[in-house]
Amino acid sequence: MKEEKNEMSFLGHLEELRWHLVRSAVAIFIIGILLFVFQKEVFNHFLLAHRKSDFITYQIFCDFFNLFGMDSTFCNVAFTDNLISLKPTQQLMTAIWSSLILGIILAFPYLLWELWRFISPGLTKKEVKSSRGFLFVASFLFFCGIAFSFYVIAPISIHFLYNYKISDVIQNNFTLESHIGLVTNMLLGVSVLFELPVLVYFLTKIGLVTPEFLKKYRKHSLVVVLILAAIITPPDVASQIIVAIPILVLYEISIKVSRMVIKKQKKDA
Repeated sequence: MKEEKNEMSFLGHLEELRWHLVRSAVAIFIIGILLFVFQKEVFNHFLLAHRKSDFITYQIFCDFFNLFGMDSTFCNVAFTDNLISLKPTQQLMTAIWSSLILGIILAFPYLLWELWRFISPGLTKKEVKSSRGFLFVASFLFFCGIAFSFYVIAPISIHFLYNYKISDVIQNNFTLESHIGLVTNMLLGVSVLFELPVLVYFLTKIGLVTPEFLKKYRKHSLVVVLILAAIITPPDVASQIIVAIPILVLYEISIKVSRMVIKKQKKDA
């Protein structure tokens, strides 16, 4: 009888998880539909914004280099070639998938809230109180990663890749799919990496990570960060360093977060 009760409890949790996932999927789907309806505005002002010569990042970099009397290619950014579509369904499928991906990004705070609603009943009142700022901090870091990727990583990477040539006899003809894939992969990749302090917080709470552990493997983490930066950015050193710097800063913040968690646990013990 007891085993049946435990089994029912387990099945009840699965049923509850299913409805959290369903509501999350519905939220993503609704936002995705709205973005698809306004796909021209989304593409012109967001996904294809880095192909405009007057994009704010290009202007800032141009003014920065001019301030030191240095010439910069950011002052003469021009994209004369058009993106090409190789299949009859390419533009439609790109619009659909990009709408869903951006739907996930915009629905991220709600997805976290659904996750929190699922796990919070299993926490004590003290744990719920101490983790009350989880949604705000995680969402804030996520959108900081989105902003950093959109205004720094993406324009630098696109400027580099569009102007990189092995030989003048080779002509670049980029597809719409490759351009959108590059932008969305960087947006998601960098924003996930910005969640490092939140991840370390929970790993410290369950005893898998300590400040001493993070300090001991600081040099190893540098190698891992550079590898991750190489994966989510184009193969140019400048972009990888620009991505690596904030992640290393977040790693140092994570050490402080881990220390605070350990200190609080000892105080409550």
